[in-house]
Amino acid sequence: MAEVKDMDIEMRQAYCRTLMELAAEDPRVVVLEADLMKASGTMPFKDAFGKRAIDVGVAEADMVGIASGLSVQGFIPFAATFGCFAARRTFDQFFISSNYAKLNVKLTGTDPGVSAVYNGGTHMPFEDIGLMRMIPDLVILEPSDAASVCGLVREMYKHQGCCYLRLHRKKSPAIYGPDEKFEIGKAKLLKDGNDVTLIGLGAVMMQEVLKAAGLLEKEGINATVIDALSVKPLDRDLILAKARETGVVVTCENHQVDGGLGMAVTKLLADENVFCRMGYIGVQDRFGQVGNLDYLVKAYNLSADDICAKAKSLLKK
Repeated sequence: MAEVKDMDIEMRQAYCRTLMELAAEDPRVVVLEADLMKASGTMPFKDAFGKRAIDVGVAEADMVGIASGLSVQGFIPFAATFGCFAARRTFDQFFISSNYAKLNVKLTGTDPGVSAVYNGGTHMPFEDIGLMRMIPDLVILEPSDAASVCGLVREMYKHQGCCYLRLHRKKSPAIYGPDEKFEIGKAKLLKDGNDVTLIGLGAVMMQEVLKAAGLLEKEGINATVIDALSVKPLDRDLILAKARETGVVVTCENHQVDGGLGMAVTKLLADENVFCRMGYIGVQDRFGQVGNLDYLVKAYNLSADDICAKAKSLLKK
C-alpha cells in the first residue's frame, strides 16, 4: 500500500491511515482502544482489519495489559486513549507490564494539554510527559502536523521497545511535506537565527512558536526555531549547538513546565556545562479548565505574544 501523501487531514486521520498501511504490510500490527475508536479516528482500521482492532471498553489499564500480552506473543500493539487516561490511569500497568518487562507496546495519548478543550480540567493532561520521562528507556514523541504523525508512527513501528506518542487529534497547519523523513531522537531546524533559540513541541505550540519568530523578526530579533518532535531521547547535538550559538533558549510546550520539555533541555545543558539564559513557556503549576483552544492558549500564557515577551526579557538581561 502506498504511503499517505494527502497531508490536508486531521492528525488522528494521519495516525489511522499510517497504521492501516503498516497493518497491510505486517500482520503483527494490531490496534487497541478503550471505547474511543471514533475519538481516536481508528474506526476505518476496524472496518478494514476486523479482529485486529480490539475495543476493550472503558478499561484503559486492561487495554495496556492486553497490549502487553499481545506483545509477548509477537504482535506489535498500538493502544490509544485520551492522554489523561494513557498517562495517569494506565501508568502502573504501562510501567511494569510493558516497560519493565521490556516489551514492544506503543501507547498513544490523544488530546494533550489544552487541546482537550471542552472536555475540561479532568481530561486535560499537563503532566503526562513528566510521568513518562520517569520510565527508563521509554521513547516519547510528539508530532506537530499530519506529516510528522505519519513519519513518527512509522518510526515507532520500526523501534523495538515501548513508545509513548502524544497526539493532537484535530487538523493543524502543515509544517512538513509528505516526503519529509523523521527519526526518533532527531529534531527539525525550521529557522536558523543568531539571537535566541526557540524550541517548541507539538501541534499547538509549534504554530505559536512560528508566529513568534515572525513577530520577533519584525523587531530585528533573529530567532532559531527548533521543532523538538522527540522528548526522549532529545536531539542533543542540535540543541547543544544552537544553545551555544545564541546563549538564549526558550522552551515552549503544551504541558506543565515542571517535568516536561523545559526540564529535559535544562538538564541536558547543565550536564554538558552549557551556560545560557533559559526561559520557559508552558503551564505554570495549574489545573486545566473548559474553553476553546484560542482562549486556553491565552489563559495559560502559551501564545506567540507570550513567547516574544519571554525572549525579549531574556535578551535584555
